[in-house]
Amino acid sequence: MNVIESLRVELGERGYDILIGGGLLAAAGTKILPVLRRPRVFVVTDERIADLHLAGLERSLETAGIAFDAFVLPAGEETKDFTHLQRLCDRLLESRIERSDALIALGGGVIGDLVGFAAAITLRGLDFIQIPTTLLAQVDSSVGGKTGINSVHGKNLIGAFHQPRLVLADIEVLDTLPRRELLAGYAEVVKYGCINDPAFFAWLETRGLDAIEGDPRARNHAILTSCRRKAEIVAKDEREASGARALLNLGHTFGHALEAECRYSGELFHGEGVAIGIVMAADLSVELGFCSQEDAGRIRNHLAAVGLPTGLEHIPGRVWSVESLMDHMSRDKKVADGKMTFVLLRGLGEAFVTSDVPPEAVKTLLTQAVATT
Repeated sequence: MNVIESLRVELGERGYDILIGGGLLAAAGTKILPVLRRPRVFVVTDERIADLHLAGLERSLETAGIAFDAFVLPAGEETKDFTHLQRLCDRLLESRIERSDALIALGGGVIGDLVGFAAAITLRGLDFIQIPTTLLAQVDSSVGGKTGINSVHGKNLIGAFHQPRLVLADIEVLDTLPRRELLAGYAEVVKYGCINDPAFFAWLETRGLDAIEGDPRARNHAILTSCRRKAEIVAKDEREASGARALLNLGHTFGHALEAECRYSGELFHGEGVAIGIVMAADLSVELGFCSQEDAGRIRNHLAAVGLPTGLEHIPGRVWSVESLMDHMSRDKKVADGKMTFVLLRGLGEAFVTSDVPPEAVKTLLTQAVATT
């Protein structure tokens, strides 16, 4: 029998449940129906996920008596742009969508972010449901209400806060993921242990590979714990007003710059950039005297042990520019008063946010990283 875990994101009238476990895609119709204002939805997915999972979701919706239309977009980070956002919004309006209808995002982080943003702006706000199909989306991007698209100036610079009505994280769909995508998602799992849960990090050191390999109990525990940690932070700081939510960006200031330099291509997945970025943030924390070399070493060693990249030398064939990376970082949406904002570590489980980082220290770190390639 499949064990379904339930976790509540406490946001008052905008609160919602995250359901985690096996068989949720097949049961999606019955899980979704109670949160709909009327039984009509628009499913948005990408070409790869459509081939794997769309038919199963449609059968579930039909069984539950929910009318649906399905829109299939190209797969890949390149879809998360103005062109595809406009195409989706136009398709929704052409289909005579109403405010009492809902969107369903069936896919990874790209689809979840794009569909959530379309839901936020179409008819000035539509309900939407997340059915994340990647590990990264299940533990991170589907939870918390951040939606948006990329710009030529950087990642996720255009978007809105718009909370879903429900999140269904079916661990069985992860069995169809290529290992590289699973590992990319696992980087976000490790992030939560680094931020504020050293006991979870220690558990990952012994059981993380089991979760990656598909052990149901380990996978459930990793996803549930990650979602719980994110839900706690989001409940305290939904829109990054107090700075608490910024802790979730550990590794992302560096990681987003690496992604931008790779032009958001398959050369570097988001989670791979985050893995390298977490190592860089830990190394910078050591250089600035905040974190011990031992803790930074544990982070690097664990990420490397499961097969994630930990430095620029793991991205072959690219010539890196320190100046270009610094420029990308200076455009990050977390820049305040012209200063770059970083999430650093005082140790495992002790993350903090600061803008008091000498640019020369960052430049030196990047110069050393580029020298390894």
